[in-house]
Amino acid sequence: MVDPRFSILSEDFAADPYRHFARLRDEAPVHHEPAIDSYFLSRYRDVKRVLSDHDTFTTQTLQVRAEPVMRGPVLARMTGAEHSAKRKIVVCGFTGPALQEQIRAVRTKAAELIAPFLPRGRLDLVNDFGRLLAVHVTLDVLGLDKKDWQQFADWHRGVAEFITSVVLTPERRRHCLHCAEQLEACLVPVIRQRRRHPGEDLISRLCTAEFDGIAMSDREVTALIINVLAAATEPADKTLALLFKHLIDHPEQLAQVRRDPALLPAAIADTLRHTPPVQLVPRQAERDTVFAGGTVPAGATVFCMIGAANRDPDAFAAPDTFDIHRPDLGTARSFTAAAQHLAFGTGLHQCVGAAFARAEIETVAAMLLPQLDQVRFTPGFRYQVCLVPRFAPGGRFRLVEETTLLVTGHPDDGNLELVK
Repeated sequence: MVDPRFSILSEDFAADPYRHFARLRDEAPVHHEPAIDSYFLSRYRDVKRVLSDHDTFTTQTLQVRAEPVMRGPVLARMTGAEHSAKRKIVVCGFTGPALQEQIRAVRTKAAELIAPFLPRGRLDLVNDFGRLLAVHVTLDVLGLDKKDWQQFADWHRGVAEFITSVVLTPERRRHCLHCAEQLEACLVPVIRQRRRHPGEDLISRLCTAEFDGIAMSDREVTALIINVLAAATEPADKTLALLFKHLIDHPEQLAQVRRDPALLPAAIADTLRHTPPVQLVPRQAERDTVFAGGTVPAGATVFCMIGAANRDPDAFAAPDTFDIHRPDLGTARSFTAAAQHLAFGTGLHQCVGAAFARAEIETVAAMLLPQLDQVRFTPGFRYQVCLVPRFAPGGRFRLVEETTLLVTGHPDDGNLELVK
């Protein structure tokens, strides 16, 4: 049995969460953390049930966990016709002709960012490339000035910290709220200008759209913009970095993808399953609910353990193995609400940025692979993934995977050698 003193909030768990997932699924699939009075579900079927049953497990918890920094109603908290209409507006900004234009912008920006590192021969795929690319292309979609990208990135980090932390010190909470207030103050004049002079960007679409014949308020548009910033930037840099890590760790599969680029979507799909960018998704139980292994009481916060569910042997064969030829993944559906893995959630509240993330990751990976002809880890490289839960300075408890490719020695070394 799992030691009753075991805690998902512990440093031991944070050091290597994947080591504990099998025991949790087998021995404590409904794990209670008394310190935060919350329940953690680790089995695939239980997690999928929670994410699919929107009446029993609601997004009510986001009213406290997200709306203070979103500055308004969160898309995932909406239901019925309002949710359908507003989600459709956002999704339209990432599909069709708009998406094709965005892909061209992604290629241009990716080429611009990678160019200085090719002659240098070394690259930090996360900090030098992935994060910058994700922020830049998201600002392009929104129609925001990219010269301010660093400021937007800083504000976004504060917003993300608030949403993805179970415990915040008063100081960190003030900092996060200040970031949200500054972001809102920057966005409101843009919103008002786009109402008067709309363009083809997503903010203009939000400003000119109506729900029940009524235009959305500045507060509603602000919340949706911040929603998009989070949804479009979070998956891309982490997944791109992890894709290269898994392929470098499996040189035979890397060689196969090089020979047959049609295998790239499968490599991305199993990257999402094997190491999902978001590890925990919260819900609130509206009624007492019985699972095999325990009962979740009405009103309780439930955390769906995406990483554990995606490694459940009842759902996937050899789940701890990265395999681009996996027959049980459904690659074509891997970025849709019908995906077999749960990296983007499932059902009604599947991540609104999933389709854009697919286009961005596939485009960039297909572009980089031929240029990084013999890509390998820098000598002395060590891989560090700070999976949630994780205590950081100030005692906050992180809920999102923070992927970092590190190398021992001088930080300017980078983590990948770009051998042509």
